[in-house]
Amino acid sequence: MSDIIRLLPDSVANQIAAGEVIQRPASAVKELLENAIDAGGDSIELIVKDSGKTLIQIIDNGCGMSPTDARMSFERHATSKIKTADDLFRIRTLGFRGEALASIAAIAQVELKTRRHEDELGTHLLIEGSSVKSQQPCACPTGTSLMIKNLFFNVPARRNFLKSDPAELRHIIDEFQRVSLVNPSISFSFINNGKPLFQLPHSGLKQRIANVMGSGNYEKLIPVNQETEVVKVSGFIGKPENARKTKGEQYFFANNRYIRHPYLNHAVEEAFKDLIPEGYFPSYFIYLEVDPAHIDINIHPTKTEVNFQDHQSIYAILRSAVRASIGKFSLSSTLDFETEPMFSFNFPKDRPIVEPGIHINPEFNPFVKNPQPELRLSQGEYRKSSGVNQWEKLYEEIKQEENEQLLSRQSLTIDSDFGADRQADRGFMQFQNRYIVTKVKSGLMLIDQQAAHERVLFERYLERIEQKKGMAQQQLFPQTVSLSASDTELVNELIGEISLLGFIIEPFGKNTFIVNGTPADLPNENIQELLENVLENYKNNQLGLKLDRKSNLARSMARNLAIKPGKALMTDEMQSLVDDLFSCSVPNLSPSGKNVTTLISAEEIENRFLK
Repeated sequence: MSDIIRLLPDSVANQIAAGEVIQRPASAVKELLENAIDAGGDSIELIVKDSGKTLIQIIDNGCGMSPTDARMSFERHATSKIKTADDLFRIRTLGFRGEALASIAAIAQVELKTRRHEDELGTHLLIEGSSVKSQQPCACPTGTSLMIKNLFFNVPARRNFLKSDPAELRHIIDEFQRVSLVNPSISFSFINNGKPLFQLPHSGLKQRIANVMGSGNYEKLIPVNQETEVVKVSGFIGKPENARKTKGEQYFFANNRYIRHPYLNHAVEEAFKDLIPEGYFPSYFIYLEVDPAHIDINIHPTKTEVNFQDHQSIYAILRSAVRASIGKFSLSSTLDFETEPMFSFNFPKDRPIVEPGIHINPEFNPFVKNPQPELRLSQGEYRKSSGVNQWEKLYEEIKQEENEQLLSRQSLTIDSDFGADRQADRGFMQFQNRYIVTKVKSGLMLIDQQAAHERVLFERYLERIEQKKGMAQQQLFPQTVSLSASDTELVNELIGEISLLGFIIEPFGKNTFIVNGTPADLPNENIQELLENVLENYKNNQLGLKLDRKSNLARSMARNLAIKPGKALMTDEMQSLVDDLFSCSVPNLSPSGKNVTTLISAEEIENRFLK
C-alpha cells in the first residue's frame, strides 16, 4: 500500500489559511487598514466598489516598501514585526503574523504600487491566486496603494455565501469605524461606489468619536481617566440619561487594538447599575494600555479576542474608574464648589442671631374685598396669640387629607386589579400588571400580555408588508432622524419594507432621514429611538436566526411596540387584546417561540387546598 500523507501545495494551503483570516470583504479591509497604520502614514483612503466584492483599495502615505520587501510581503508568515517567539509577548503593532497579504493574494487579484521616500522609482506588482504575474519598476507617489479585485474569484463557494451588498457594506463600515476610532491623529476617508461615506480629519479623540458616530454624541460623553501600575484606562462613556436599548456604541480597545471582552463589558455595566433603566445599555469608548508582556493577543486569527494576565484587577479598576467618572459628572452638573464673590456673606460678630419670622395672616380670606392687614408674627408669637397650637392643627388636617387620598388611590388600584373580575360578563383581571387572568371551563387561563401583543403585532405587520397595504398618517411637523453610517445603509436596504409598514421616510443628506408619516396605529413614540431599536433588533435577528427580511422587520417592530410588563390595562383593553390574540393564526406562541398562554386546571387548584 502506497503512502497517503503528502504536503499540500502552497496555493491550497494559502486558500485554507484565507478561510480563517479573510471571511468576508470586511476582513480584508481590516487587515489592510492595520498594515497602512503600521506603515506610519498619517493619511489613509479606503475605496470600495460593490461592497468590496469587485474592488477594495487602500492608499496610504506611509514608509512604502523596497522591491524585495514588496515581493516578500505576499509570502506566508513573512513579517517585519517579529523575529523570535519571545517577540509575541512584546507586540506593539497591529499586523504581525504575516498571513494577511498571503491569504488575500490566494483568493483575489492583487495590484500593488509602493515606493519608499528615498527611492526615485517604486514597484508595481501583479498577483493572481498566489501566482506572481509581473513585477516591474513604476512611477508612483510615496507610500503604498493596494488594490484587491474580484475577491473569492477562484473560490466560488465562498463567494456564494456572502450576504447582500448592503449587509457586507455594513460590516466594512464597522471595521472602518473601529480602526478610525483608535487613531484620531490619522486622517481617514471612505468612498463607496464613488460616493464619500466618511471624511475624517486629524482631531482629538472626543471630536473623532463625534465625527464617526454623529455630531450629537459630542455633548453626551463623559471622560474616563485612571492610571495604575496594572492598566491605564482612558476614553469616554455616555451619560446615564443617554443610555439606549441597543448595544451599538460599545467599544473596547487594548493597546490600540479593537477587542471584544464580555468580562470587561460586565464591569462597565456594573458601574452603571441602578443608574439606567433595566433593558438599557450604556455607551462607551474605553482605551486600555497594558504591558504587552501581560496580554496575549495571539489566541484568534482576527485578533479581536485577547487574554489579560491580571483580568480580575483590570475588572475592578475599570469599574471603579467608570463609577468615579459618573460621580464627578453628577456633582459637577448640580453643584459648583467655586463660590462666586457676589454670593459671599460676612456676618457681623456683635449682632445677635434672631430666629427668622414667618409672615402669615390667619384671618386672611381671598373672597373678602378688604381683608384685614397682614400680621407679621414669628412662629412662637403666633402660637401665643392664637391660644392653640395652630400648626399642629394644620398638620393634623393635612395628614387626614393625605390619608383620604391614599385610601382613594388604594381603592382605585384594587378596582383596577380586580374590577374586571367583578363584572360577570367580562371575567378578566390583571395579575402583577403582567398577566391577564380569565376563567375557562376547565379552570383559569393566564396570558402573558407582552407575548400576546407581540404575536398580534407581528401578524399585523407581516400582513401589511406581504399584501402591500400599509396605512400611514401624515406628520404635522416632519421629524429629522440621524443614524449611524451602518444603520443608514440598513435603512436604504429596507426602505421598501419600511414604507409598507406605514412610514413615509426619505433620505435627507448624510446619514439623515426625514420622516413625513408614521403607521396610523403607532402610539406616541420617539421616532429616532424607535428606528434605532428596530434596526438593532433586526441586526441581532440576522446573527442568530434565519429569517427573511419581511419576517425579521415585522418581528423587530412587534418586539419594540408591544406593551411591556408593568403596564396596567383597563378591562376593555384586556378584552380587545384577548380577542385579537385568538384571531391570530398561531395564538399560543410569540414570534420568538415563547408560550403565550398557560392553563391552571380546576383539579390542580382543588389539590392545592387538599394539602
